[in-house]
Amino acid sequence: MSEPGERPATIEDVAKLAGVSIATVSRALRSPEKVAESTRKKVTAAIARTGYTANAMAQNLRMQRSQMVLVLASSIADPNFAGILTGLEKAANDRGYGVLIGNTEGTTGLEQNYLRFLSTGMADGLVLLTGHIPVAGQPQTPLVNLPPIVATERPVANADLSYVGVDDVAASKMATEYLISLGHRRITFISGGPADIRSDLRHSGYRQGLKESPEALRDWRVEGDGSSESGRAAVERLFIKDDLPTAFFCFNDNTAIGVISALQLRGYRVPEDFSVLGFDDIPFANNFTPGLTTIRQPRHHIGEKAMNILLDRLANRTLERQTHLLHGDLIVRESCAGVSRSSK
Repeated sequence: MSEPGERPATIEDVAKLAGVSIATVSRALRSPEKVAESTRKKVTAAIARTGYTANAMAQNLRMQRSQMVLVLASSIADPNFAGILTGLEKAANDRGYGVLIGNTEGTTGLEQNYLRFLSTGMADGLVLLTGHIPVAGQPQTPLVNLPPIVATERPVANADLSYVGVDDVAASKMATEYLISLGHRRITFISGGPADIRSDLRHSGYRQGLKESPEALRDWRVEGDGSSESGRAAVERLFIKDDLPTAFFCFNDNTAIGVISALQLRGYRVPEDFSVLGFDDIPFANNFTPGLTTIRQPRHHIGEKAMNILLDRLANRTLERQTHLLHGDLIVRESCAGVSRSSK
């Protein structure tokens, strides 16, 4: 790196050290997606060694590019967030971008604070995990002059945005068909919150699974909010009514864990007395007793795909809206079994 008093490093220094042409260095800075990964790594290493980083940042400012992307999440404590973020960061780093994380905690004030990164040019684009378009102020008005945006993990209703996520409908249909294949005919779906579009999509897949059964099966939805406490509460409501299923298909793994806990507190065994199936395959799902049968989201792949779509938009703003629904995998563990004779 340059020592104090030495002349500032130049693009020629970077090119010489990297063993590439000046034009290649310039292209790596302006359009990294057009440069081979091995070459980008050489240029990046040369920039770091020569101290040309500041010059490169100035060039980005002249181009009105920050080479940063803002990721807005309702909660970084969401078990799905870390896996998606890993994919987002990998794709961004591969293409010469950095990531800023905004944890909104579901509050408008924090959301508006993070939007300053966009309005001041500190971020070039936005990845949304919140399930809604950010608001610009009070009263809650939609953000205008939107930068390139890609939604992931949660679809945004009534918005013309690119979206990458798991195929909630197909995965939920598969989960329901699996329970039916085990002999279950009374299957309860415990939903997520009323404002969460994923809950309706997963309920739709559950209904499709029921309809394809040769027998007429009951569409049995019990409202929850995606928390483990709502799973426990759903079980208590069913016991009060004395109207019990033989299997529970839950909106997510947190709900499923709450269901299992409530059943075990009442002295029931899972899966001998009741089967329970979740969605997401959070890290804790395999460490719970019994191990949770669930749908695994391809979180890392979702993040990579979403970031690449966003960066493609930044390189070519004429790209049209894209929707990519990725396959969810059924992970069979110990929480589901054939329906017991006493439950038939």
